[in-house]
Amino acid sequence: MPRDPRFDILFQPLKIGPVTAPNRFWQVPHCTGMGFSLPQTLATMRGVKAEGGWGVVNTEYCSIHPTSDDTPAPYATLWDEGDIRNMAAMTEAVHAHGALAGVELWHGGWRAGNVLSREAPLGPESMLAARVPWQSQRMDRQDIRNLRDWHRAAALRAKQADFDVVYVYAAHTYLLTQFLDSSTNPRTDDYGGEFADRARLVRELVEDTREAVGDRCAVAIRIEVTDEDGKGGEERAGFLAELAPLVDVFDVTIPDYGTEMGPSRFVKEAVLEDHIAHVKAATGKPVVTVGRFTSPETMLSLIRRGVQDFIGAARPSIADPFLPAKIREGRLAEIRECIGCNICYAHDGLGAPIRCTQNPTMGEEWRRGWHPERVPALIGKVEPVLVVGAGPAGLEAALTLGRRGAQVMLAEAGNEPGGRVTLESRLPGLTEWARVRDWRLHQISQMPNVELYLASEMDRATVLETGARHVFVATGSLWRADGRGRSHPRGVASFSDPRTMTPEAILNGARPKGPVVIFDDEEYHIAAGLADLLASEGLDITYVTPAGRVADWSAYTVEQSRLQSRLIERGVTILTDTVVTGLVPGTAELACAYTGRSSRIACEGFVPVTSREQQDSLWTKLKDAGLTSLHRIGDARAPGLIAHAVHDGHRFAREHLEPPDAVEVRRERPIC
Repeated sequence: MPRDPRFDILFQPLKIGPVTAPNRFWQVPHCTGMGFSLPQTLATMRGVKAEGGWGVVNTEYCSIHPTSDDTPAPYATLWDEGDIRNMAAMTEAVHAHGALAGVELWHGGWRAGNVLSREAPLGPESMLAARVPWQSQRMDRQDIRNLRDWHRAAALRAKQADFDVVYVYAAHTYLLTQFLDSSTNPRTDDYGGEFADRARLVRELVEDTREAVGDRCAVAIRIEVTDEDGKGGEERAGFLAELAPLVDVFDVTIPDYGTEMGPSRFVKEAVLEDHIAHVKAATGKPVVTVGRFTSPETMLSLIRRGVQDFIGAARPSIADPFLPAKIREGRLAEIRECIGCNICYAHDGLGAPIRCTQNPTMGEEWRRGWHPERVPALIGKVEPVLVVGAGPAGLEAALTLGRRGAQVMLAEAGNEPGGRVTLESRLPGLTEWARVRDWRLHQISQMPNVELYLASEMDRATVLETGARHVFVATGSLWRADGRGRSHPRGVASFSDPRTMTPEAILNGARPKGPVVIFDDEEYHIAAGLADLLASEGLDITYVTPAGRVADWSAYTVEQSRLQSRLIERGVTILTDTVVTGLVPGTAELACAYTGRSSRIACEGFVPVTSREQQDSLWTKLKDAGLTSLHRIGDARAPGLIAHAVHDGHRFAREHLEPPDAVEVRRERPIC
């Protein structure tokens, strides 16, 4: 359908220095978990973004020198001629679709431990480097001259690799921020002291970059509008105005990364507007910022009101690389909205290519040859397919099979589709997670070859009655009540108690008596979310975990500190480094995870969040039924994240009836 002309402004080109952005969609620099070791994976992924309509597509943070080595985190590099070739693969992929390619030049300072390069970390002061027990070298004047030379050389390599935009990176507590901020810069020379002196190095690098590449490339700066403590806004605004003649684009943010990269549980769309709205007037130059923008109306409002000139996005461009194209073509209902779960960021933190709960093709563009908008059509006569279970795996499988041309029957035992997505989105703050369900239901509703049957519990006989020769079993998993998990691989007999209640029961409306003990042996977000929910209703909650903090794994998704703060604010008693070892009348037995020292606490309600049991009995009963193909998918195969379930459903549906030699998983093997 045609585009609403109100959105035309989003597709107006804008000149930035010597280059012109084709529209107002700016994929900001974001981590990928790919870095210098997976250049083809990276280039193909960025190329898909450009194909999807992002007018400017940037790298992740790109190291300028071996003294900026963030191992084990993956990062890009522009150290030498080999890096130029690798990075040129990205610019070529981006330029093929008419977009501009940008690179964010980065030095980590003492936030880079240099465990791979074995160089001494650098900083304005000698401080402990991040995540390691050694310190940085205090930079003297020669070190600063060296840094300027390295940065200039990297900028020239970026130009040689055919980048159109070159960033000076002065945000996120890396080296330039360490110089800018008084809390980390105690120097008494002309690179410390008053703000103008602390800002000197940033100014010099901007000048050097302008001189090196400004004839061919736009110069951008990524910078925070306040100091780390939230103060100094006026000084920063004055500094931005001072830099304006040298800078073509201001990519602005705030020091609080937990807000900038905030999960939807705590942070909603367009949260930075009030913080950065003054930058356009202060500089007179184009401005970009992020805000996990998923609503075209929000984007339109920001551009029309002059708050910013470009819609900056990282996570929304991961969830839907074709978001701009869908707005351009009037296909708003097809936008796959980011849910703010931060699983993308988590996988970069794990040192692996990013993946996405909403977009199962993210990170698979080169490795498996997957495309977010195209799937291979089924050839010849296609027999109907039965998908049992309308949770995340079943919905994704049905949708992908339908897009391939199959006739699909999707049977759901309950009266409501969505499975675990429906349940987990009932936890405090997680309503946006329901987009995983709702987007797929809407797409399926537009497909005449996919039919959803609710309240249709299936057993072996009813499956065979359908006549389907191809069956996908996506019957999910259930939390175990017997406590099997990391701490108790064989379970705990006394957990079989009337006081024990599973997470599913609570999310379906049941409530335990208080005081309630929640035992978190999984260490992601479910137990903390249940504690938050029940405490908000006035129940006396004790949260117990063998980990050293609440919801330990959620540190990867930028939720941990806020989850722990929330439970403290709710009055939840938190017992870390502790295991629930048993239940006796009126109490729960505990043990220190390290010493084994025992104790007891009052317990009239008990919720073990330990591990899940896959519900695959239907698959087992169908194995000898003579079906042409039978697959168990998602949590019914291996309980995991919602992202795992969606990926599994997509993978098995995409590979359905494909010959084995057509299912290729490629590996990159860098050769110098």
